[in-house]
Amino acid sequence: MKGKRFLSVPVLAVFLLMLFVYYSSIFVFLQDWLGLQSSPGTLNAFLFSLFASLSLFSFFSCVLTDPGHVPSSYAPDVEFSKDNAEQKKCDKCFAYKPPRTHHCRVCRRCILKMIIFMSCVFQKDWDPIKGSSLKIFYVLYGTMVVGLTITLLTLFGWHVYLILHNMTTIEYYEGNRAKWLAMRSGQSYRHPFNIGAYKNITLVLGPNMLKWLCPTAVSHLKDGVSFPTLRDNS
Repeated sequence: MKGKRFLSVPVLAVFLLMLFVYYSSIFVFLQDWLGLQSSPGTLNAFLFSLFASLSLFSFFSCVLTDPGHVPSSYAPDVEFSKDNAEQKKCDKCFAYKPPRTHHCRVCRRCILKMIIFMSCVFQKDWDPIKGSSLKIFYVLYGTMVVGLTITLLTLFGWHVYLILHNMTTIEYYEGNRAKWLAMRSGQSYRHPFNIGAYKNITLVLGPNMLKWLCPTAVSHLKDGVSFPTLRDNS
């Protein structure tokens, strides 16, 4: 069943793009600039292959890891009025939703804590034997890499911001609306799960800094039903 996830068009597109970037970088550009048989070429190929392997491993982990689900036995542990209880039920799967839970239309179930994910100038002599076709390929490849770099750096900065504030993308947009409504009523709003930058980081990535770059280090994560809030730390 997990293998079917790779039949998704976005997943296949990302996988093929990664293969294209790896092949072009190693067997076209690196071979042309340094040569794979030279010491600098071998070192660069090894380092690039190492980081590419880590990226591919993280990608596979993301695709193959089940997003989880709300425990069937979950119910609010405090007394609510009938109206409040109905508000905490999903209007699609009709089950109680813990805090920070949203319904995924792709998985067709509620997901706990759901999340919606340098410049270098080279001067070299062009080999006239290779013609203009390689020049065009260099330009197209460079344009694609610059676009990918800008996109990935933007996403990286965005997710650093989310981690520092301990929120998901959905919660960010919901928080903007809540902040606007609070300002209209003359009140102030702060994300209830933002308990400080350092504590937010350790809640998401874990207390051990050596495991922050390992995508499978999730032993610090709890059941996904209860979370420390700003009120708990005040």
